[in-house]
Amino acid sequence: MRERLRRHRHGEELNITPFLNLMVILIPFLLITAAFSRFSIIELYLPPASEGTLKAIKELQLEVIIRKNSLEVADRQGGLIRRIKNTPEGYDVKGLNELLVQIKVRFHDKRNIFILSEPNTNYETMVQVMDAVRMTENMEAGAVVQYELFPDIALGDAPPVAEQKQDEGNAS
Repeated sequence: MRERLRRHRHGEELNITPFLNLMVILIPFLLITAAFSRFSIIELYLPPASEGTLKAIKELQLEVIIRKNSLEVADRQGGLIRRIKNTPEGYDVKGLNELLVQIKVRFHDKRNIFILSEPNTNYETMVQVMDAVRMTENMEAGAVVQYELFPDIALGDAPPVAEQKQDEGNAS
């Protein structure tokens, strides 16, 4: 009986071979099926720190102002061009894109635009507006063709609503 107990204490060893086999199969499987995040980088141009020192430029300075209830397309010097009201689904970025296509036809050399947003504008809205401003898609010969609109985007804060209404009154 004592011999049996001695053999029992020293004889058993932990066999980790099946565990290692499982890891050899499991690790590559997890790496292959992992969802990797894709990031797109959009190059943005910040407006100058002090506009008071710059000379007044007599060209179109296009702005898209993201308000709570609408998107406003304006010329910095000429005032409001068009206000695009929200649809029941949210911001009308398709309408914005169509308006910018019309503007691009008239000012085909223009590449820059300012996107001004109110403080509580969410990230998804910013990205949708930036996409609508940068490119448009048309169906030609059965294929979708992308055209560049205003790829040089600068971001900023939207002017207060009261200030904007005064500017509209002066432009009329």
